[in-house]
Amino acid sequence: MKPYLAVSLLALATTTYAQTSPVKVEVKQTAGRYQLLRGGKPYFINGAGGGQFPERIKACGGNSIRTWGTGGADKVLAEANKNGLTVMLGLDVARERHGFDYNNPQAVAEQLQKLRAEVLKYKDNPAVLFWGIGNELNLEYTNPKVWDAVQQIAQMIHEVDPNHPTSTVLAGLNQKEVDYIKAKCPAVDILSINTYAGLASIPQQVRTTGWTGPYVVAEWGPTGHWESPVTPWKASVEETSSQKAAVYQSRYEASVAKDKTQCFGTYVFLWGQKQERTPTWYGIFTEDGKESEVVDVMQYLWSGKWPQNRAPHLTSFKLNGKQATDNVYLQAGQSYPAVVAVADPDKDALTYRYELLPESTDLKSGGDRESRPVAIPGLIPAGASAQTTLKAPTKEGAYRLFVYAYDGKDNVATANIPFYVKGK
Repeated sequence: MKPYLAVSLLALATTTYAQTSPVKVEVKQTAGRYQLLRGGKPYFINGAGGGQFPERIKACGGNSIRTWGTGGADKVLAEANKNGLTVMLGLDVARERHGFDYNNPQAVAEQLQKLRAEVLKYKDNPAVLFWGIGNELNLEYTNPKVWDAVQQIAQMIHEVDPNHPTSTVLAGLNQKEVDYIKAKCPAVDILSINTYAGLASIPQQVRTTGWTGPYVVAEWGPTGHWESPVTPWKASVEETSSQKAAVYQSRYEASVAKDKTQCFGTYVFLWGQKQERTPTWYGIFTEDGKESEVVDVMQYLWSGKWPQNRAPHLTSFKLNGKQATDNVYLQAGQSYPAVVAVADPDKDALTYRYELLPESTDLKSGGDRESRPVAIPGLIPAGASAQTTLKAPTKEGAYRLFVYAYDGKDNVATANIPFYVKGK
């Protein structure tokens, strides 16, 4: 064998070994304080739910990605390794609200075997941080046997993977589930919680419910659509991107940032974009990949530094002189003024885009996939600026007017107003 070939094969073998060796992650408790250790060193999670832009997570000072299942896990783990990030790797456990029967032992056993294969496939990847067993299994459920299944899955993971802790993810936090998990799931190492407006009170809730172990906030974000003001025609009122930035910062700083004894960190929702009630509600990026003011806040929370170029700040958006919370009614076919007030911290020139959508009717629960309403063209003048006009649709019903203000530097401010068109 030629010497250079031997060297290159050795290098290849070393590289392959490095890529397939797990990094040991442990939960440690000392003097009443829990710590997550990765490779023997303390690891606090500055995480993002959804890894659409992994390089931007790293650039903002984040260190981890959350997934909800193993679909696409090969790509997510590869990107995580490339960017020096870890992954809370989700295992998609079937939900009762989707028709799964936890009284069916055969179905439960088959699911366990399927998840075992997934754990065996990914357990040695160095990016894996811990396992997320299911997501919001307590949402709209009645059968507590789901927690027996979670315990079996956690036990199985500990048998085949000695290097990574286990977790299960709750929708919110209440006494009943904490009691079940404490009683039925001793193999679950970390409690994970999804919360939105409730983030500020999570450390207190954890203690009130008697959870004495470590926890992660696996989703947190804007005020949820179920927590927001609602119009008489049942449309939830969404915060503007700037209102969201303010609540992301204030709730985080008031709560989990201060919990040094039980909180292992958080995964902000959503690092990307999705349609859920609207195309802008939960994503901190827009469909075209632009960054909202929330991304600026996350960089500050993670790194202590604001970005050099800041996103535009939207102070108000009015339709016919009214705000989103004012229950806006319009007459079919009439024209109305729309005015948005946006300031750019860097004095960048702003451009505006408006979009008119019918109110979404494909409404799901628990973040299930929804279809995006089709935009209605031709009712806003082309090239509209901060002040424009909307011609109300002729068809009676519920709609939303969206505005996007761009700074030309990949940043955006967003807002929308739900309104109802009365027939002629």
